[in-house]
Amino acid sequence: MVRALSQFNREIDVTQVLPVISVPTLVLHRTNDFVAIEYGRYVAEHIPGARFVELDGSDHMPWLGNGNVVVDEVEEFLTGSRHAAEPDRVLATVLFTDIVGSTERAAQLGDERWRALLESHNELVRRQLAAFGGREVDQLGDGFLATFDGPARAIRCACAICEDVGSLGVDVRAGVHTGECEVIGADIGGMAVHIGARVGARAAAGEVLVSSAVRDLVVGSGIKFADRGTHELKGVPGEWQLLAVAGPRANGEPTAAAEPPGDLLAPNSTLMTKSDRTALRLARRAPGVARLLSRVSSRKARPQETHT
Repeated sequence: MVRALSQFNREIDVTQVLPVISVPTLVLHRTNDFVAIEYGRYVAEHIPGARFVELDGSDHMPWLGNGNVVVDEVEEFLTGSRHAAEPDRVLATVLFTDIVGSTERAAQLGDERWRALLESHNELVRRQLAAFGGREVDQLGDGFLATFDGPARAIRCACAICEDVGSLGVDVRAGVHTGECEVIGADIGGMAVHIGARVGARAAAGEVLVSSAVRDLVVGSGIKFADRGTHELKGVPGEWQLLAVAGPRANGEPTAAAEPPGDLLAPNSTLMTKSDRTALRLARRAPGVARLLSRVSSRKARPQETHT
């Protein structure tokens, strides 16, 4: 059957009927089709008024490869116009981070040392993104663009990044905004992304700045904010209220009733050893584990009791 079909295809000859076709005709042919493109051109040239379109690709079947291009050509041929595809849009929270004063710092350190510092910074940021469920979209020089499924996670991730990069001797600023983003393959775009970038650019060193849209979405999360007033963002219509993240709850720490005194929450880092900073970070992020270790240590320190 296959042999008979192949022979039938080879023997088809419609050259004699091409000149008598009197309806509008569209001939599509892919450049590297196993059927030589000259055959497509011949068909179009011998049908009165036919339109010939050469398409990229090598697939013979029209629904394979760049099938959307085939559909677009057919739609325009039948209707006279093409309908623009509706962009894929999703609601997401965007986070922008970048190192403050990176140019000056790079000049001070030199290329090799700056590159090593930047690699350490990138590793730290990616670790925090993974910990808080963020998706890295792009690395922007000395900064990152990431998306989250919720604004509270983005805020806590940004706070963790700003805190941890202090060990590298640099400061990071961050901006967070929630809105509809256009999905462009693995990238994102749209006004929400532009707003997030502008918010981040307004942040001070070590500061996490958010739009009012984010503040409204995290009501009840325990995250506190300080008003930074209204601002005009370059290229964005209207005025926008910006707020700075404040308070220990941004990192998911205990409520006020269980918090230790303020001097324990933010000790002078210049008086702390590396082990002190590690212990503090553990206490902040895993208070239950810290309490357990404290009880074990205190029991070991007690003198052994004697019984009679």
